[in-house]
Amino acid sequence: MHVLVNAAVSADGKLSSRRREQIKISGDEDFARVDRLRAESDGVMVGVGTVLADDPSLVRYDEAHRAAVRSPEAAPPARIVADSRCRTPTDADILDGDPETYVLTSEGAPIDRREALEDAGATLVVAGADRVDLGSAFAALEAEGLDRIMVEGGGELIFSLFEAGLVDELSVYVGSMIIGGREAPTLADGEGFVADFPDLDLAGVDRMDDGVVLRWTVG
Repeated sequence: MHVLVNAAVSADGKLSSRRREQIKISGDEDFARVDRLRAESDGVMVGVGTVLADDPSLVRYDEAHRAAVRSPEAAPPARIVADSRCRTPTDADILDGDPETYVLTSEGAPIDRREALEDAGATLVVAGADRVDLGSAFAALEAEGLDRIMVEGGGELIFSLFEAGLVDELSVYVGSMIIGGREAPTLADGEGFVADFPDLDLAGVDRMDDGVVLRWTVG
């Protein structure tokens, strides 16, 4: 499986404000780039914090590009939520529409919440005791035929993926704004590394909109 993390951050590395409000950091050119990345993926993934804060549908992608790189009959990219306690609302946009939605959860998630999400149309992948075991969950997704996953945030999920050694590629749009705030989410939150920092190899730099796209492979 190939895991690509893609995000847009301010010049000071923030994903959004301290209020967790969605902020437009990039522009139309970068939006089109992201739509192509989604089109190339088998699944698009976010953490439950992003679902609760932004209620994304994750259905937008470049259909013509997907038809060209996959096939005209290729199904839309699946939607994936990392949600250890099954906190995803049953009326969330990520559960609406045709693309399949996988909810990665843990054995500690309440049974009634699991059943409610399944009734709402989600396919549950249970891995881990109290938190999602991302390695095992990704192995289950791969067994379902999902070979390329695009992760769009948030910072807690991205850190957990790096911590688990599951990230292959990192793509970041850096916008020309300062957000600030010690409590504003960053690209990789979580506990943070104090040793064994993940090694990144710079693979490309492209000026786009009013910012720059940086691409790394993960060593």
